[in-house]
Amino acid sequence: MSDQELTDYLILREIDPPVTHAERERASERSTAALETVRDEGADIDWVQSEIMTNEDDMVIGTFCHFRADSEETLYDHADCAGIPVSRVFHRGPFVDGPDQ
Repeated sequence: MSDQELTDYLILREIDPPVTHAERERASERSTAALETVRDEGADIDWVQSEIMTNEDDMVIGTFCHFRADSEETLYDHADCAGIPVSRVFHRGPFVDGPDQ
């Protein structure tokens, strides 16, 4: 990895039709393997965290994933390698403190 400054991104992954938590876990495993592959190809990317969205039946309908990467293109390379969707990519802004902060 380089000493280049990484940018924080949020990735919305909409999943239709919904999948089970076990299927989502398998996608996470592919994502982890894809990180290594993309890094081996020279990209700089780190996964920070993900949040899972579910429907009323507890089926997974999407995720918000926080990554740090050298470019937006790297995010798409990772997703292609892992075989997982990218619905939208956003630059992550600052946190907003709640009223109890």
